[in-house]
Amino acid sequence: MQVVVNLKAKKRLAARVVGVGVHRIKFDTDHLDDIADAITRANIRSLFTANTIRIKSFTGTSKGRAHAKKAQKNKRGTTQGAKKGKKGARVGKKEVYVAKVRALRRLLKIAKDRKDLTNPEFWALYKKVGGNTVRNKAHLRTLMEEIKEKRNN
Repeated sequence: MQVVVNLKAKKRLAARVVGVGVHRIKFDTDHLDDIADAITRANIRSLFTANTIRIKSFTGTSKGRAHAKKAQKNKRGTTQGAKKGKKGARVGKKEVYVAKVRALRRLLKIAKDRKDLTNPEFWALYKKVGGNTVRNKAHLRTLMEEIKEKRNN
């Protein structure tokens, strides 16, 4: 009869070497004395190749049904007849404002980089965009054209 040795440290070392959790390490019960003799990482690796130490396969919770349900939920109520409430109820005013300001600032930056606007003109328009004076891209273009006409006259 063989003496039962505490192999908790070996299990921990094996888990470290392979990079898995301690609970996934499985020792072959016929070769426990070999495992007890293994003291270095190299010894542990050789036991893996000899199949004395095995790794249990990982089983997790499947997300398949959850993904399908979420896809269905996101699909619902997006058509014209299914929408209820104002436009502002679905997309907030702030989100609309932020998107608009970013688009207009991008246009301004491009115009400045192209040397269509001087620095003072750029900042005058930039402040108007931030203050919500500029309605949309077309409005911004007309304002830029007015500035160009003033400069040329």
